[in-house]
Amino acid sequence: MNRVLIIDDEDKLRQLMAKIIGLEGFEVFQADDIKSGLKRLDLIDIDVVICDVKLPDGSGVDTVKLIKDKHPYVEVILLTAYGNIPDGVQAIKNGAFDYITKGDDNNKIIPLLYKAYDKASLAKKVNQLENRLVKKYAFEKIVGKSKVLQRTIELAKKVARTDTTVLLTGETGTGKEVFAQSIHQESNRSKASFVAINCSAFSRELLENELFGHRAGAFTGANKDQKGLFEEAHKGTIFLDEIGEMALELQAKILRVLETGEFLKVGDSKPTKVDVRIIAATNRNLEEEIAKEAFRSDLFYRLSVFAIYLPALRERKEDIKDLALHYTQDFSLKAGKKPLYITDEYLFALQHNEWKGNIRELKNVIERSVILSDGDTLEVGTLPLDMQGEGIKVTTASAMSLSEMERVHIHKVLQHTGGNKAEAARLLEIGVATLYRKIEEYKP
Repeated sequence: MNRVLIIDDEDKLRQLMAKIIGLEGFEVFQADDIKSGLKRLDLIDIDVVICDVKLPDGSGVDTVKLIKDKHPYVEVILLTAYGNIPDGVQAIKNGAFDYITKGDDNNKIIPLLYKAYDKASLAKKVNQLENRLVKKYAFEKIVGKSKVLQRTIELAKKVARTDTTVLLTGETGTGKEVFAQSIHQESNRSKASFVAINCSAFSRELLENELFGHRAGAFTGANKDQKGLFEEAHKGTIFLDEIGEMALELQAKILRVLETGEFLKVGDSKPTKVDVRIIAATNRNLEEEIAKEAFRSDLFYRLSVFAIYLPALRERKEDIKDLALHYTQDFSLKAGKKPLYITDEYLFALQHNEWKGNIRELKNVIERSVILSDGDTLEVGTLPLDMQGEGIKVTTASAMSLSEMERVHIHKVLQHTGGNKAEAARLLEIGVATLYRKIEEYKP
């Protein structure tokens, strides 16, 4: 319900305004002085306050600041019988949405109220999304109770409160970006941007442009200045994933940012200054890359001021059950199913797999199992064939030929994606061309 609070000591005027606003579909609350108005604000989730300037126990102009300090997402419209410029200026400085004179309010108040409500509503939604983001990437959301994982989280928590550069190491799929996000969210930079880029996804020239931006005319097609990701991350955090793939020339530019806080845009001669925290990640052994002269030793020492190794899933197999339960519930909801039950045999198969792709591979396997499941449980038969093992009880389904099982599997995944072949290929972990070929093979 859209809620409005009117604070005015003139009973007839307040009640008339309440009636008019109520007819617009708002839920209206009333108070005849500042003290009772502030009490209502503490008890009720109000969107907009309409407040008189002159009240028995104080000034509405001063009350605006009291309201905004305690309830920053509430908008305040001030009404006065005798408008004057100094009061209006001070009201706006204190955070009032607007300041209007009584008598002019008949035609203005309703449109103004809707504008104030829209602003308050948007601010609350943004705040809710920010809170969800913080919760999503809080360390408490990282699944697992193993000692090795908890030690890793403790290290990350300690460094999060500083501005120190962090290097995250470990195999592909161990959750390096999740840790980077969590470090950012628990730092004093959490209100600013977190910007992530995979350094292996671009050529040297494109990566330089993405990171540092360019000046107009720097190259063909550069019609205007463009910010790079370092500028986008000003006052915040930039996450350089797979930094071991970065060309040596660009490594020198990253080193300059670390040492001086500035860089040159493509086609520029004047340095740009930024205040950015760098978190880097790699699945390579950078010391070996240094020995091969593929990575700069001076950059390595600057990046590894605080290095955190993320354990592979096989190093914390006691976490597999919790991860499986978490992702089963998540993917069940996304698939529009009730949370599925995991059989002991299914869990046994998960716990005895090597998981070379780590958590990312586990997620993909469970997502496909949820899609393929016809009942209320995750059975071993929904796992990839190489995970099913020899001790599975033979059923009609498991007695199918290999090609028939593959055909059924592909059909179910395509049903789940609504015929989206690119998404089906992603879930099946095959190329789109391979998927098209198999569809042709299995046509009746």
